[in-house]
Amino acid sequence: MEKKKARWDYKDTVLVLRLLIGWHFLYEGVIKLYNPEWTSFGYLASAQGPFESFFVWMSGESMIGMADWGNKIALILVGLTLLLGVFERIGALVGIGLLALYYLAHPAFPWVTQLNVEGSYWFVNKNLIELVACILLFQVPTADRFGLKRLFNTQKEFTKTELS
Repeated sequence: MEKKKARWDYKDTVLVLRLLIGWHFLYEGVIKLYNPEWTSFGYLASAQGPFESFFVWMSGESMIGMADWGNKIALILVGLTLLLGVFERIGALVGIGLLALYYLAHPAFPWVTQLNVEGSYWFVNKNLIELVACILLFQVPTADRFGLKRLFNTQKEFTKTELS
């Protein structure tokens, strides 16, 4: 006896998560791209924690332009790959990297005074939560359900009736 497929399973939930995170990344990238006043200088220059010197170095005059453009391009790349369902695992990895940098620039450690963050947390903040969600997106790809990968998939799945 064949099991009936559930109407909604965990991969559908992961798909919705992929689309929401993709939208978030794309929105953040586009907003920064079209705002000529935006710069990551303040965020980087006020970095705290064990990697403070690295982020302050990135905020220097010789590096800030690359940091700003790299951030914009990476945000848009992650957003597009997750929303369109193409190269989603690469997009998830880039998202993990970005979110790790955001977290490490202003870690949510109880002994660190929180500057330039949206609240005071102990160890866990929104960047860490979204980072773990991107790990899930990497582990459970969903482009075969919805996305350009599905649209251009040349391998056709056959049902039992088509095979007999």
